[in-house]
Amino acid sequence: MKLSKLFKKETKTLLYAPIEGKVVPIEEVPDEVFSQKMMGDGIAIIPSSGKVVAPADCKVEKVFETKHAIALTTDDGLELLIHVGIDTVGMKGDGFHVSVRDGQKLKAGEELMEFDIEKIQAANLNPITPVLILNPENAGTIQKSYAANALLAVTEVLAIKN
Repeated sequence: MKLSKLFKKETKTLLYAPIEGKVVPIEEVPDEVFSQKMMGDGIAIIPSSGKVVAPADCKVEKVFETKHAIALTTDDGLELLIHVGIDTVGMKGDGFHVSVRDGQKLKAGEELMEFDIEKIQAANLNPITPVLILNPENAGTIQKSYAANALLAVTEVLAIKN
């Protein structure tokens, strides 16, 4: 065993609910790209409100042109994706208002975007929101917490131990 491993300090990253609502296993998302973890591992939230905040201190890597998804990197290197709704890319930004720009640094709880749940549902789309770790191979142990009513930026939804 290498000495660096013997004396390596364990780190823990906490990700808080970026959206209020019911936290469910990623396997319950009705889209195989998410439920089969093709893009990464994580949880999903059935939203009860349309406000999205940063789940941790992070940098905005990419705001998708259609405003339905935002890619982030936490200060300790976790790559995240918050993807509002299923097939919402087809809404072409209608019903979404983004508050951030690429490259912006944020503290946990700062607003990323707002979306109109009713507009998503009126388009016969599901507003369930996957919250993914895109680089789980670098994440160590991922602990998931499910809640019937996650509070915005308060309820811990993912804990990553390295």
